[in-house]
Amino acid sequence: MSYTLGLHEVADGTHAYLQPDGGWGWSNAGLVVGDGASLLVDTLFDLKITQRMLDAMAPHTRSAAISTVVNTHANGDHCYGNQLVRDSEIIASAATAHEMAEVPAAMLAALNQAPGEVGDLFRHFFGEFEFEGIETVLPTRTFTGRFEFEVGGRAIELVEVGPAHTQGDTLVFVPDAKTVYTGDILFIGGTPVVWVGPLDNWIAACDLICASDVDHIVPGHGPLTDKAGVVAIRDYLVYVQSQATERFNGGMDAWDAARDIALNGFAEWGEFGRLAVNVDTVYRTLNSQHKSPDVVEQFRRMFALEQGH
Repeated sequence: MSYTLGLHEVADGTHAYLQPDGGWGWSNAGLVVGDGASLLVDTLFDLKITQRMLDAMAPHTRSAAISTVVNTHANGDHCYGNQLVRDSEIIASAATAHEMAEVPAAMLAALNQAPGEVGDLFRHFFGEFEFEGIETVLPTRTFTGRFEFEVGGRAIELVEVGPAHTQGDTLVFVPDAKTVYTGDILFIGGTPVVWVGPLDNWIAACDLICASDVDHIVPGHGPLTDKAGVVAIRDYLVYVQSQATERFNGGMDAWDAARDIALNGFAEWGEFGRLAVNVDTVYRTLNSQHKSPDVVEQFRRMFALEQGH
């Protein structure tokens, strides 16, 4: 299936909404159409692109309105559009709901508008998005562990696999379509960013997907994939964990370690500078006293790595 902007049917009544190129903020979402009701998996980074997605889904949702929304995690590119579907039941893990309240869109709007180097830095990553006027609309129902429900007669299974990418990552399984929406447990063609960790949890989430009865895998970013794509992400995480641990044990500073690790074939993936965050997360996992830099410095380091500094 071609990796093009818009709604793609991956199985009967089961769709992926894809946003190339899958880089920072260009996330995917999903639509599961049942009898008279639909499930939306994730909203998008701002109101304009979320509305564009809802318009593309309208031929399906006119007769099967979106009754339920699942937010797979708390990053804004998967939930900032919630106010456009606020009349639906919105489900997320309890950890996701807590984290969503901590990073309002107003914070990113302020960073994008900041003077000098900070504003330049954040516009480099997020300048194409409009964060003004976005209200934080939190989930109306939360769960921990696993949660099963029906939408229009179709069974949906939610499995919490975080903390990993964020505090509360959730996989969304649609058993009758052998489909899983992974949120940001999968970046295909792009580099995973482990904001929270530990990496072991993310590796376990990849193993869970590979052990599941799924034929259609919709990542949080990038084109549709198969289990080989999941294994590639797992391999990256295992490699970074081992390389970072080796340098931690040798007494190397986390930022020096990130600049020292050779990415080999993984360097061809987009956003490879995310290695800086991932190495720092390994250090934090190995030493609870390790102090991670603030978010502005994290983005500075990612930018510097990609510029070869």
